[in-house]
Amino acid sequence: MRFEPGRLVLHRDTHHGRLGFVHPTRVISDDERGLLLWLARDSVVAIETTTDGRGPRDMPSFVEWEAAPKKATFTTWRGPGVLRFFPAGADHSVWLFRDDEGFFKNYYVNLEESAVRWDDGAAAGIDVVDQDLDIVAAPDPDTGRLEWQWKDEDEFEERLARPDLYWVPDEAAVWAEGFRVVKLIEAGDFPFDGTWTDFHPDPTWPTPTELPPGWDRPVVARI
Repeated sequence: MRFEPGRLVLHRDTHHGRLGFVHPTRVISDDERGLLLWLARDSVVAIETTTDGRGPRDMPSFVEWEAAPKKATFTTWRGPGVLRFFPAGADHSVWLFRDDEGFFKNYYVNLEESAVRWDDGAAAGIDVVDQDLDIVAAPDPDTGRLEWQWKDEDEFEERLARPDLYWVPDEAAVWAEGFRVVKLIEAGDFPFDGTWTDFHPDPTWPTPTELPPGWDRPVVARI
């Protein structure tokens, strides 16, 4: 399925059928390259927390996080707006972060299972399974060339040690996808070639202040 530009769709991070987060995003484009979404500053979002309001990084360990009772907590996306690109058929997404003035700051590569789409009419979206290992790439201030580094290797390693709890079955596949993206970064190939770094959203788009009915529908199973 394809999503029409301008449509509001839900970007949902999932694991073991649970919702890690739900972000309402606007479709910028959806074509053979992939799906491009915009998350606006001050959008309402839902995040998974413990019943006393803690997130996974507030917990002593991954094991304790998984064991704790959970709830959906509504909050607001306080940072600058973010473009998110989901390349067709790829096991990662590329987020374009900005500074408070709206200028491009860095790329953030989220390694994840390729997005599964759903459309219920009133609500539609994509479900992804985050694989935790990430890559950050930013222009060198002197040369302008992209410099990159891995992020959250320790978290990835900690969780891999508990295959009974973790949702990533193949460590090697995650690293292989990461190294494939690194080659694109080092070569300055699309989407790391400056495409969309000067993007500005349509000022008439309303900022979502509530999630549409059906935001918490069952997670779409990968076929």
